[in-house]
Amino acid sequence: MNLILLSNLFLLLPDPSHRNLWDDISSMTLFSKLIMIVLLAMSVISWAVMIFRYLKNKRMFRETDKFIVDFRKRFNIEEFYSRSNRFRITPFLNMLVAAYDELKSFLRPKNIDFRTETKIEITEAHLNHIAEAIDRSGAEEIAKLDSGIIFLATTANAAPFLGLLGTVVGIYVAFKDIGARGTATLGVVAPAIAEALIATAAGLAAAIPALIGFNFFVSRNRLMADRIDNFKSELYSAFKKEIQAVEKI
Repeated sequence: MNLILLSNLFLLLPDPSHRNLWDDISSMTLFSKLIMIVLLAMSVISWAVMIFRYLKNKRMFRETDKFIVDFRKRFNIEEFYSRSNRFRITPFLNMLVAAYDELKSFLRPKNIDFRTETKIEITEAHLNHIAEAIDRSGAEEIAKLDSGIIFLATTANAAPFLGLLGTVVGIYVAFKDIGARGTATLGVVAPAIAEALIATAAGLAAAIPALIGFNFFVSRNRLMADRIDNFKSELYSAFKKEIQAVEKI
Protein backbone atom coordinates (compact mmCIF):
# COMPACT_ATOMS: atom_id res chain seq x y z
CA MET A 1 0.00 0.00 0.00
CA ASN A 2 2.74 2.40 0.91
CA LEU A 3 4.66 1.47 -2.22
CA ILE A 4 1.63 2.39 -4.30
CA LEU A 5 1.44 5.75 -2.55
CA LEU A 6 5.16 6.17 -3.02
CA SER A 7 4.81 5.36 -6.71
CA ASN A 8 2.10 7.98 -7.12
CA LEU A 9 4.28 10.49 -5.34
CA PHE A 10 7.15 9.83 -7.72
CA LEU A 11 4.81 10.36 -10.66
CA LEU A 12 4.51 13.98 -9.57
CA LEU A 13 8.25 14.48 -9.97
CA PRO A 14 9.89 15.24 -13.32
CA ASP A 15 11.60 12.18 -14.75
CA PRO A 16 13.60 12.82 -17.92
CA SER A 17 14.40 9.11 -18.26
CA HIS A 18 10.67 8.25 -18.28
CA ARG A 19 11.34 5.38 -15.85
CA ASN A 20 8.73 4.54 -13.25
CA LEU A 21 9.20 3.33 -9.70
CA TRP A 22 8.76 -0.30 -10.59
CA ASP A 23 11.53 -0.09 -13.21
CA ASP A 24 13.87 1.35 -10.59
CA ILE A 25 13.00 -1.36 -8.08
CA SER A 26 13.45 -4.14 -10.63
CA SER A 27 16.97 -2.87 -11.39
CA MET A 28 18.04 -3.01 -7.73
CA THR A 29 20.37 -5.64 -6.37
CA LEU A 30 18.91 -8.78 -4.82
CA PHE A 31 19.77 -7.57 -1.32
CA SER A 32 17.98 -4.26 -1.89
CA LYS A 33 14.95 -6.09 -3.30
CA LEU A 34 14.78 -8.24 -0.17
CA ILE A 35 14.80 -5.09 1.94
CA MET A 36 11.98 -3.64 -0.14
CA ILE A 37 9.98 -6.87 0.30
CA VAL A 38 10.48 -6.74 4.08
CA LEU A 39 9.41 -3.09 4.17
CA LEU A 40 6.36 -3.89 2.06
CA ALA A 41 5.39 -6.73 4.41
CA MET A 42 5.85 -4.52 7.47
CA SER A 43 3.76 -1.81 5.84
CA VAL A 44 0.90 -4.14 4.91
CA ILE A 45 0.81 -5.71 8.37
CA SER A 46 0.95 -2.28 10.02
CA TRP A 47 -2.02 -1.02 8.02
CA ALA A 48 -3.94 -4.21 8.77
CA VAL A 49 -3.23 -3.83 12.50
CA MET A 50 -4.23 -0.17 12.48
CA ILE A 51 -7.51 -0.78 10.66
CA PHE A 52 -8.42 -3.76 12.86
CA ARG A 53 -7.43 -2.02 16.09
CA TYR A 54 -9.27 1.17 15.14
CA LEU A 55 -12.53 -0.67 14.49
CA LYS A 56 -12.18 -2.76 17.64
CA ASN A 57 -11.17 0.26 19.73
CA LYS A 58 -14.14 2.27 18.52
CA ARG A 59 -16.52 -0.56 19.32
CA MET A 60 -14.92 -1.15 22.73
CA PHE A 61 -15.38 2.48 23.82
CA ARG A 62 -18.96 2.53 22.56
CA GLU A 63 -19.78 -0.72 24.37
CA THR A 64 -18.06 0.44 27.55
CA ASP A 65 -20.19 3.58 27.58
CA LYS A 66 -23.34 1.46 27.30
CA PHE A 67 -22.07 -0.91 29.99
CA ILE A 68 -21.46 1.81 32.56
CA VAL A 69 -24.83 3.45 31.88
CA ASP A 70 -26.67 0.14 32.34
CA PHE A 71 -24.59 -0.77 35.39
CA ARG A 72 -25.54 2.44 37.14
CA LYS A 73 -29.21 1.86 36.33
CA ARG A 74 -29.18 -1.73 37.63
CA PHE A 75 -31.74 -3.09 40.06
CA ASN A 76 -28.99 -5.13 41.70
CA ILE A 77 -25.74 -6.81 40.66
CA GLU A 78 -27.36 -10.23 40.33
CA GLU A 79 -29.93 -8.90 37.88
CA PHE A 80 -27.33 -6.99 35.88
CA TYR A 81 -24.96 -9.96 35.78
CA SER A 82 -27.70 -12.22 34.39
CA ARG A 83 -28.10 -9.98 31.32
CA SER A 84 -24.50 -8.84 30.90
CA ASN A 85 -23.72 -11.42 28.21
CA ARG A 86 -24.77 -8.93 25.54
CA PHE A 87 -21.53 -7.09 26.25
CA ARG A 88 -18.61 -8.85 24.60
CA ILE A 89 -15.49 -6.70 24.26
CA THR A 90 -15.67 -4.13 27.04
CA PRO A 91 -13.01 -4.79 29.69
CA PHE A 92 -15.54 -3.96 32.39
CA LEU A 93 -17.37 -7.23 31.74
CA ASN A 94 -14.43 -9.44 32.74
CA MET A 95 -13.93 -7.37 35.89
CA LEU A 96 -17.56 -7.93 36.83
CA VAL A 97 -17.30 -11.66 36.11
CA ALA A 98 -14.10 -11.96 38.17
CA ALA A 99 -15.66 -10.26 41.17
CA TYR A 100 -18.89 -12.23 40.88
CA ASP A 101 -17.08 -15.56 40.58
CA GLU A 102 -15.00 -14.68 43.64
CA LEU A 103 -18.19 -13.94 45.55
CA LYS A 104 -19.74 -17.26 44.50
CA SER A 105 -16.62 -19.16 45.52
CA PHE A 106 -17.11 -18.50 49.22
CA LEU A 107 -20.92 -18.40 49.22
CA ARG A 108 -21.54 -21.62 47.26
CA PRO A 109 -20.93 -24.01 50.19
CA LYS A 110 -23.81 -22.35 52.06
CA ASN A 111 -26.41 -23.19 49.37
CA ILE A 112 -27.63 -19.62 49.44
CA ASP A 113 -30.80 -18.57 47.68
CA PHE A 114 -30.08 -15.12 46.30
CA ARG A 115 -33.80 -14.29 46.22
CA THR A 116 -33.94 -14.23 50.01
CA GLU A 117 -32.83 -11.22 52.01
CA THR A 118 -30.87 -13.07 54.65
CA LYS A 119 -27.83 -11.22 55.91
CA ILE A 120 -24.51 -12.44 54.58
CA GLU A 121 -21.91 -13.50 57.09
CA ILE A 122 -19.24 -11.41 55.45
CA THR A 123 -15.78 -10.74 56.78
CA GLU A 124 -13.13 -8.22 55.88
CA ALA A 125 -11.13 -11.06 54.32
CA HIS A 126 -13.98 -11.81 51.93
CA LEU A 127 -14.13 -8.19 50.84
CA ASN A 128 -10.37 -8.18 50.35
CA HIS A 129 -10.65 -11.26 48.10
CA ILE A 130 -13.22 -9.48 45.93
CA ALA A 131 -11.07 -6.36 45.75
CA GLU A 132 -8.04 -8.44 44.75
CA ALA A 133 -10.05 -10.23 42.05
CA ILE A 134 -11.15 -6.90 40.62
CA ASP A 135 -7.57 -5.57 40.69
CA ARG A 136 -6.18 -8.67 38.98
CA SER A 137 -8.83 -8.62 36.29
CA GLY A 138 -8.33 -4.89 35.74
CA ALA A 139 -4.58 -5.33 35.37
CA GLU A 140 -5.11 -8.15 32.87
CA GLU A 141 -7.50 -6.01 30.83
CA ILE A 142 -5.01 -3.13 30.74
CA ALA A 143 -2.30 -5.50 29.53
CA LYS A 144 -4.58 -6.73 26.73
CA LEU A 145 -4.98 -3.19 25.40
CA ASP A 146 -1.44 -3.16 24.02
CA SER A 147 -1.79 -6.37 22.04
CA GLY A 148 -0.92 -5.77 18.40
CA ILE A 149 0.32 -2.21 18.65
CA ILE A 150 3.82 -3.36 19.65
CA PHE A 151 4.31 -4.28 16.00
CA LEU A 152 3.55 -0.68 15.07
CA ALA A 153 6.31 0.51 17.39
CA THR A 154 8.70 -2.04 15.89
CA THR A 155 7.86 -0.89 12.37
CA ALA A 156 8.22 2.79 13.30
CA ASN A 157 11.67 2.15 14.78
CA ALA A 158 13.07 -0.45 12.39
CA ALA A 159 11.73 0.60 8.97
CA PRO A 160 13.85 3.78 8.62
CA PHE A 161 17.00 1.84 9.42
CA LEU A 162 16.11 -0.87 6.93
CA GLY A 163 15.59 1.85 4.35
CA LEU A 164 18.92 3.36 5.25
CA LEU A 165 20.57 -0.03 4.86
CA GLY A 166 19.11 -0.28 1.37
CA THR A 167 20.43 3.19 0.60
CA VAL A 168 23.92 2.29 1.76
CA VAL A 169 23.91 -0.83 -0.40
CA GLY A 170 22.70 1.20 -3.37
CA ILE A 171 25.44 3.79 -2.95
CA TYR A 172 27.97 0.99 -2.61
CA VAL A 173 26.79 -0.37 -5.95
CA ALA A 174 27.06 3.13 -7.44
CA PHE A 175 30.70 3.41 -6.36
CA LYS A 176 31.40 -0.01 -7.82
CA ASP A 177 29.99 1.21 -11.13
CA ILE A 178 32.25 4.23 -10.95
CA GLY A 179 35.24 2.00 -10.38
CA ALA A 180 34.29 -0.35 -13.21
CA ARG A 181 33.72 2.47 -15.71
CA GLY A 182 36.57 4.62 -14.52
CA THR A 183 34.44 7.77 -14.53
CA ALA A 184 32.23 9.61 -12.07
CA THR A 185 29.97 11.50 -14.44
CA LEU A 186 26.47 12.38 -13.37
CA GLY A 187 25.04 9.99 -15.93
CA VAL A 188 26.84 7.10 -14.25
CA VAL A 189 26.19 8.03 -10.63
CA ALA A 190 22.72 9.57 -10.67
CA PRO A 191 20.60 6.50 -11.61
CA ALA A 192 22.20 4.28 -8.98
CA ILE A 193 21.90 6.92 -6.26
CA ALA A 194 18.29 7.61 -7.21
CA GLU A 195 17.50 3.92 -6.87
CA ALA A 196 19.30 3.83 -3.52
CA LEU A 197 17.22 6.69 -2.17
CA ILE A 198 14.03 4.80 -3.00
CA ALA A 199 14.86 2.46 -0.13
CA THR A 200 15.03 5.40 2.28
CA ALA A 201 11.71 6.71 1.00
CA ALA A 202 10.15 3.25 1.36
CA GLY A 203 11.44 2.96 4.92
CA LEU A 204 9.92 6.32 5.84
CA ALA A 205 6.67 5.47 4.04
CA ALA A 206 6.35 2.37 6.22
CA ALA A 207 7.50 4.02 9.45
CA ILE A 208 5.52 7.28 9.47
CA PRO A 209 1.97 5.78 9.37
CA ALA A 210 3.03 3.15 11.92
CA LEU A 211 4.35 5.84 14.26
CA ILE A 212 1.18 7.92 13.95
CA GLY A 213 -0.96 4.85 14.53
CA PHE A 214 1.10 3.76 17.52
CA ASN A 215 0.82 7.16 19.21
CA PHE A 216 -2.92 7.25 18.54
CA PHE A 217 -3.55 3.84 20.08
CA VAL A 218 -1.28 4.52 23.04
CA SER A 219 -3.32 7.62 23.88
CA ARG A 220 -6.59 5.71 23.47
CA ASN A 221 -5.30 2.83 25.60
CA ARG A 222 -4.20 5.23 28.30
CA LEU A 223 -7.70 6.70 28.36
CA MET A 224 -9.26 3.25 28.67
CA ALA A 225 -6.74 2.27 31.37
CA ASP A 226 -7.83 5.31 33.40
CA ARG A 227 -11.46 4.28 33.00
CA ILE A 228 -10.60 0.75 34.14
CA ASP A 229 -8.86 2.10 37.25
CA ASN A 230 -11.87 4.28 38.05
CA PHE A 231 -14.29 1.40 37.55
CA LYS A 232 -12.36 -0.77 39.99
CA SER A 233 -13.44 1.34 42.94
CA GLU A 234 -16.99 1.74 41.64
CA LEU A 235 -17.41 -2.00 41.15
CA TYR A 236 -15.96 -2.83 44.56
CA SER A 237 -18.21 -0.28 46.25
CA ALA A 238 -21.26 -1.76 44.52
CA PHE A 239 -20.40 -5.28 45.69
CA LYS A 240 -19.59 -4.14 49.20
CA LYS A 241 -22.87 -2.25 49.49
CA GLU A 242 -25.09 -5.03 48.19
CA ILE A 243 -23.32 -8.02 49.67
CA GLN A 244 -23.77 -6.70 53.18
CA ALA A 245 -27.53 -6.43 52.68
CA VAL A 246 -28.60 -9.40 50.55
CA GLU A 247 -27.16 -12.88 49.88
CA LYS A 248 -26.58 -13.67 46.22
CA ILE A 249 -25.05 -16.37 44.15
